[in-house]
Amino acid sequence: MTQAIRLAERGLYTTRPNPRVGCVLVLNGAVIAEGWHHRAGGPHAERVALAAAGTRARGATAYVSLEPCCHQGRTPPCSDALIEAGVARVVAAMEDPNPLVAGQGLAQLAQAGVQVESGLLEAQAQALNPGFVKRMTQGLPWVRCKLAMSLDGRTALASGESQWITGAAARRDVQRLRARSEAIVTGIDTVLADDPSLNVRLDPTDLPSLEAGETVLQPLRVVLDSRLRMPASARMFELPGQILVLCIDSDPSHAVGLETAGARVQPLPEARGQVDLEAAFRYLAQQEINEVLLETGPTLAGAALGAGLVDELIVYMAPHLLGDTARGLFSLPVLRHMRQRLELEITDIRAVGGDWRIQARPRTTVLDGGFI
Repeated sequence: MTQAIRLAERGLYTTRPNPRVGCVLVLNGAVIAEGWHHRAGGPHAERVALAAAGTRARGATAYVSLEPCCHQGRTPPCSDALIEAGVARVVAAMEDPNPLVAGQGLAQLAQAGVQVESGLLEAQAQALNPGFVKRMTQGLPWVRCKLAMSLDGRTALASGESQWITGAAARRDVQRLRARSEAIVTGIDTVLADDPSLNVRLDPTDLPSLEAGETVLQPLRVVLDSRLRMPASARMFELPGQILVLCIDSDPSHAVGLETAGARVQPLPEARGQVDLEAAFRYLAQQEINEVLLETGPTLAGAALGAGLVDELIVYMAPHLLGDTARGLFSLPVLRHMRQRLELEITDIRAVGGDWRIQARPRTTVLDGGFI
């Protein structure tokens, strides 16, 4: 199963919106074939492994990192393929949270006489597909908020100058975060201030899991722009990839310039005069977005964190000081008591070049506010 999960990781940058899945076939104690899901629309991991095994699959055990599907999607059901191949046993790391499967794949296998088990290395399998699991169970994507700060917790000088707080290695690491995300979300203030590209600037050779000839997929670039202030001359319009502008302005004439430039404009419900953040993320989940990278300033970052919509923080800390007049990480309501502080669970700390990368998950769920 460990090998199946390692194989699944090879689809980290390519399977969207499908989950990353790996499969290992074992017969008489020896691995006879293995496979992983490369890309949506292509064969699933089980079918890749079965094709490699051929007739040797009869009587084998299939270790698969996610329950085999049992419905017709872009490809035929994997449960049918396993039964037809004569596999004797299927061990799944976890059940598929997709309501179209949700235990039915394992049930179909069992009814056909295949021995089934589930739950082996389940936590590791879930960690491989956090966005897919959350989208299927909660109707929301997994949201990572990426931030770069000085040692004294500052993200930019008072003037707004912020390039570059971190070094080249940390910035390459951010590119890999972008590459695994289906969408990058920012706010209109960031667009107006920095005119960011928000694209993946990596060669395929920078992502070792990509196979020869595979290309880096560009994430959807999403701008929260309540009043449609985004200029059609923004840099991101000059780059490959799709742009989505989420607004509350329903006047079609206001969107013409952006749509002519190549953006898709989507009005959403408002809250306190701004785009309702939860509605925005639920809309992205409806577009089959599993993982979102939030790259923005302290106002939107604080609103998302305060609304309980941030699942994970990725903070790059650089070894320098910017002083107390520089800008902070989050704009949050004034906390008057220590018991109001936002508790975080640090899940990983590691050096990235000359900087440190801190991964943390919020323990506190919702503050007053949370809209931008």
